Amino acid sequence: MTDEARRILVSARASRIFPAATAEVGTSDAMLWRDAVGSLTFDDPTPVDLHTPFDLASLTKVIATASVIATLVDAGGVRVGDLVGRYFSEWRGEDREGVTVRDLLEHASGLPARLVDAPPGAPSPSAPPSVRREFEHDICGMPLEFPPRTQSVYSDLGFILLGFLAADLAGEALDARFSRIWPDPSLAFGLTRSVRRRAAPTRPLDDDGRRGRMLVGEVHDNYAAALGGVAGHAGLFGTAPAVGRFARAILAAARGVPEGVLAPERIRQFTTRSSVPGSSRALGWDTMLPSSSCGTRMSPAAFGHVGFTGTSLWIDPTRDRYFVLLTNRAAGGGTLDDMRLVRRAFHDALGDV
Repeated sequence: MTDEARRILVSARASRIFPAATAEVGTSDAMLWRDAVGSLTFDDPTPVDLHTPFDLASLTKVIATASVIATLVDAGGVRVGDLVGRYFSEWRGEDREGVTVRDLLEHASGLPARLVDAPPGAPSPSAPPSVRREFEHDICGMPLEFPPRTQSVYSDLGFILLGFLAADLAGEALDARFSRIWPDPSLAFGLTRSVRRRAAPTRPLDDDGRRGRMLVGEVHDNYAAALGGVAGHAGLFGTAPAVGRFARAILAAARGVPEGVLAPERIRQFTTRSSVPGSSRALGWDTMLPSSSCGTRMSPAAFGHVGFTGTSLWIDPTRDRYFVLLTNRAAGGGTLDDMRLVRRAFHDALGDV
C-alpha cells in the first residue's frame, strides 16, 4: 500500500518523469500517510521535504477560484445560472448571449483552451496580453469553438474570466479573497522571498518569453505570469500538508460535516457531474472515471483535479479519503501521458489505505 505508492514515486523519479514529489493521504479527521522523494531538480541534489512549496497550476481552479465563487453564491452575490454578459460588457453576440457562469465552471461555454497562437510563419509565438483589460477584451471577443453546452472542452480562458468575476464581486483581488476564506500562508498565491527559494522549480515552455531559465517560486503558466501571478486558472502555490488541510475540510463537508469553508449543500452542488453530453466535469471539479488520473479504485462519488506542472488532488467521500500528489514534472520531466500513468498507479496502490 503506502510502500508500493512510495516505490512508484521513486521509480518515476528514476525514470526522470519528475525530479521531486511530495504526497499526503488522509481522512476527514486525520492525515494517514505522507512522504517526500527526490530533489529540487535533476541537477540540483537538494532534497525536497514536506515544507517544499510546489506550483499547483490548475489546482488553482478548484482550490481557489471555484471555492471563492461558491462562497459568493452562498452570500447571494452571484448565481451559477447568471448570464456571463451581465458581468462583462464585451461578452456580446448571438453565439454567446446565453452562456452562464455554470457554463464557464463546467468548461462548456464554447471557449477554447487558450488564446490563438501566432499565425503560421511568424518568427515567434505571440506574447499573451499584459493586463486584465486586454485579456478580458480578447476572451470576450474571440469566436466560440462550439455551441455552448454541446460539449465540454477544458478552457483556461473560462477560468480567467471567473477569476475576474470573483474579484469584482468580492470587491478585492482573488488572492486576497482566497486568503480571507482560507488563511494558510502555505497555500497561497505568491511566496515570500525566503520561502520562494525553497520552491520546487519548473522550466518555462518554448512559447514562454521567460524560456532559458528555471522558474523558482514563480508561476509556470505564462498567462498567470502576465497577470502578476494571480489568475483564476493558475498561480496558487502550496505544500502537500497545506493542500491536505484544505482537502480534509472539503472532504468533511462532502460527508455532511460543516467545516467553515463551504457548506455541505454547496459541496454537493459543485461536485455534481454536469449534464453536458460526454462530460465528466462538475462546477470546476472533475469527477471519477475509471479511465482518468484517479485510477480505478475510487468510488463513483470521487471528485478531483490535476495540474499541468504535475500536481493532483482527489477526494472520495464514500471511502472518506483524500489523495494529494505534488510533483514538478514541468522541470524538464516526462510527458503528460507519463504523468497520467504515474497518477493512476499511485492512486490504485493506495486503494486499500
